[in-house]
Amino acid sequence: MTHSVPRIQRQYYRNGPPHRGGADVSFADLLKIFGFNSIHIGRWVTADELQLAANLFFDAFCDLQQLLQVPPEVISLNGSLALTFGIGGQPGVCAHYQPQGRILALAKNAGGGSLAHEWFHAFDHYIASKMFGHSATRNQFSSRCWLQHKTIIPHYFNSLLDAAYKKLFLSADDNSSSDFFNHCRTLDAAQNRLYLAMPEEMAARAFEKVLQMQSLKNSFLVAGTLKSKAAEMGVYPDDALSTELAGLWLQYFRLLGQGLQYKTRSKNTLVDG
Repeated sequence: MTHSVPRIQRQYYRNGPPHRGGADVSFADLLKIFGFNSIHIGRWVTADELQLAANLFFDAFCDLQQLLQVPPEVISLNGSLALTFGIGGQPGVCAHYQPQGRILALAKNAGGGSLAHEWFHAFDHYIASKMFGHSATRNQFSSRCWLQHKTIIPHYFNSLLDAAYKKLFLSADDNSSSDFFNHCRTLDAAQNRLYLAMPEEMAARAFEKVLQMQSLKNSFLVAGTLKSKAAEMGVYPDDALSTELAGLWLQYFRLLGQGLQYKTRSKNTLVDG
């Protein structure tokens, strides 16, 4: 009789720099460096599991920071995002995002490969009020607000997100839904459900693939968008659409990162002066 290796103990491929320099980190380090709102650990998480998880999450968030070219506070969404590890959870669900409380919940088996997907849900939720103002209700995602034709606040950053949603949801002439949207609806209809074609799910899966197409790889952060049964079914956008989305999303985050770093430098100059 063989026993499967707990998900947290699997070997995850990554080719990024040694952010930890070979040393162990703790969840307290994640709290301090990225500025998460809070981090809560379940009572049944062992010390070994906690250490493995802390290292994996630290490397993954550092790699995400490098892929997006943003300062660490963007990863915690300006200190608004809370993390839980090994608390509650749903059977078969290794990670999920709860808009109520802005919680990125990670099951004890750690959800290797799903972190980027859930982080984008958190970003999609966080940015709704910045993109649509008071017309976005407290628990709405910007992707869903966009499909509901809510008025976008004029700003260059918002125009990049607007362009990405157009590519994702609409045909080239903007007069009908995209091939990807139609395909997701077809897959949902075959299962008699609405899930894959939900705007926030489409956006999160597209973001996953954009990240996995980059040269920096971390299979704990994202996995399965290129080769998997789900990929074969077409639940992720094709390479052409993903490349177009990468041009918009990665530009958005890069410019955001530059703006925040300039703001910090200017603030420090004033203090030092």
